[in-house]
Amino acid sequence: MDMRVAAYAVITDAEDRVLLAHWVHGRRAAWTLPGGGLEDGEDPVSAVRREVREETGYRVGIDELLGIHSRVIPAESRAAEGKTGPLHALRIVYRAHVVGGHLRNEVDGSTDRAEWFTLPTARKLRRVQLVDVAFRMAGLARP
Repeated sequence: MDMRVAAYAVITDAEDRVLLAHWVHGRRAAWTLPGGGLEDGEDPVSAVRREVREETGYRVGIDELLGIHSRVIPAESRAAEGKTGPLHALRIVYRAHVVGGHLRNEVDGSTDRAEWFTLPTARKLRRVQLVDVAFRMAGLARP
């Protein structure tokens, strides 16, 4: 079984919008949280700051650890080609806020754009499961 450890950020603004990144893998596409995999030896906080900057153009400050989500993805559901076994995805989720930078699209990455959405609009988007998990962790889920 492969393992992937990644760090993601729930980022909201003063208008109660949430920042999401549009993930694309071949013909698969969905909205996700900005973030991604840790590099060898990388601290999770450093990783989420780096990933958010790469995917959105923003520099962020980390407010708190919201939680860790663990999921085993069966081999037949994996997006990576050539992988024959299941994937254990360990996702570290932080709340963060923008401290600088400007919104821009990622070039040559796993996402092709980032956008701010109101929560009602975000809930209508095609999104990965992690978005809903993180919204619950952050207290942004519907009552």
